Amino acid sequence: MSSSQLRKGGLFVVAAPSGAGKTSLVNALLAGDERLVLSISHTTRPPRPGEVGGRHYHFTDEATFRRMVAENAFLEHAVVYGHRYGTHAGTSSQLLEQGRDIILEIDWQGAQQVKAAYPSSHSIFILPPSLETLRERLGHRGQNSEAVIEGRMREAQGEISHWQEFDYLVVNDDFEQAQADLAEILESCRQNRPYPQKQYVALLAELLGNR
Repeated sequence: MSSSQLRKGGLFVVAAPSGAGKTSLVNALLAGDERLVLSISHTTRPPRPGEVGGRHYHFTDEATFRRMVAENAFLEHAVVYGHRYGTHAGTSSQLLEQGRDIILEIDWQGAQQVKAAYPSSHSIFILPPSLETLRERLGHRGQNSEAVIEGRMREAQGEISHWQEFDYLVVNDDFEQAQADLAEILESCRQNRPYPQKQYVALLAELLGNR
C-alpha cells in the first residue's frame, strides 16, 4: 500500500483528575493495541524517579517551552499544578499522516485545544467511582500531605465539572472493566459505529456535589 493510500490515523484524547487512574489505563491500553501510539508531551516539570527523557516526557526548561509556544510548535499546551505541558504539533501531524492512531494523555484545557484544532478527534474522560475512592488513591501515593490532598480534591472537582466537553465517559472502578470500556470506545470510533454510552447522573451529582 502506498503512502497516499494509507488510512489516516485517529486522534484520541484521554483526560482525568489526578488519582483517577488515567496513566495506568492508558499504559494498559497501549500494551494491548499495536495500532496505538502514545504522544510524548513536553514539560517543564523535573523528572520523577525512574522517568526517562524522550520516553516518558521531553523534559525542557521554561525558556525553551515559552519559545516553542511563541513559534506555535504545540498542538495544545497548558499549565498543570504549576508546570507547563504541551503536545508537539508537527510530530502529531506526521504520525496521523502515517496512519498511526495517537492517544494524548492530557488535561481538560488541552482537550479543548485539540478539539478546536481537530474536530474529528475523540475525547474520553475518566471518572473515579466516588470522592472517597479518589481521596484514598491520592493518599496511597505516599507523597502527598493532607493539605496537598485537600487541594487536589478541590482541583479534581473543578476538572470533573468539564465532563460535558468530552465525547465519552469511563468510570475506573474495576480496572479491567474500565480498560475494556476504553478499548471498545476506540474500536467503535475506528469503525465509525455508535458506542452505547452509559449515563452517570447519580455519580456526577456526588462528585460535584460539594462544589
